Amino acid sequence: MNKKIGLFILLLFVTVRSYSQSDMKSIDVQYSQLQGLEADSEGFIRRDNSDIIKVDGLYYVWYSKMRQFVPGLPIVSTIWYATSPDGYTWTEEEECLVTGDKGKWDDLYVYTPGILVAEGKYYLFYTAMSTVHSENGLSQPNTAIGIAVANSPDGPWTKMASNPVLLPSEDRSHFDSHRVDDSCLIIRDGKYWLYYKGRQWGKGPTETKMGLAIAESPGGPYVKHKNNPLVEGNHEVLVWPQGEGVAALVGMKLKERQQVPFYLVYANDGIHFEKTHQIDNQDAPWAPGAYRPAAFTDSGNGQMIKWGLHIGGERPDLFLERFDLVE
Repeated sequence: MNKKIGLFILLLFVTVRSYSQSDMKSIDVQYSQLQGLEADSEGFIRRDNSDIIKVDGLYYVWYSKMRQFVPGLPIVSTIWYATSPDGYTWTEEEECLVTGDKGKWDDLYVYTPGILVAEGKYYLFYTAMSTVHSENGLSQPNTAIGIAVANSPDGPWTKMASNPVLLPSEDRSHFDSHRVDDSCLIIRDGKYWLYYKGRQWGKGPTETKMGLAIAESPGGPYVKHKNNPLVEGNHEVLVWPQGEGVAALVGMKLKERQQVPFYLVYANDGIHFEKTHQIDNQDAPWAPGAYRPAAFTDSGNGQMIKWGLHIGGERPDLFLERFDLVE
């Protein structure tokens, strides 16, 4: 069953830096249940999906999968993937990335995947936590971002020896001194742009911000941008090439907590973002990933995203759902 929600979304004209009421068009957001990734009858949840790519006629998506919370049992998150011929009917293929050995930087959870296609290979970015807690006085451990590499989107995946490729800042005053998470990649100006969210030491989820790290090679090293953070109040990272610039959907949707408003933002240089329109939180997709056909082309003619997947349902019964933006 489809749920249509009317939104006003500003079409992002890349040749100008100012916007007027005459630039706005009405766009419907349709939510559709998926076959194959719907609510799980065996007590598992699927969430925090990657962006979507298309290879040899099949769409691919990666996501976090874990058992619903059961008192007395550990929560174990690993990364799975699914394929689809049409974006509606999906086949869950298999688990493709697991936690590291005891004592490794990623031995507790691996989750929130992001995908990059470059130089004939596939780079699966992921966030991880370790059982080896840093002495930071916080109730939760730090996170870090790593990469696994494969010659095919079906794997097998090999974790890079240089992992983790992005760490929290050692300066507690920085916006990302506690958490780095939620990788979203594009290729721009011949380089690899990794947008991510960061959380400062001692801050909560509503104070998350968006940063950027850039590398000359897909495997890194990734250098954090001097202008970080780029966007205030961004818990869910989704960026895409839009014409000569970069557009993003930013905000936060935690249904049982204080929410951060959703905005479409745009930056002609991919760095200095400006708000273009606010979206009602109840209407916005939750932790979305989109099909972005121009994400890795470096062509300067990317278009507005049309569809993707996001988290559907209510806690604890979470699953993946499709959203479509329809003019």
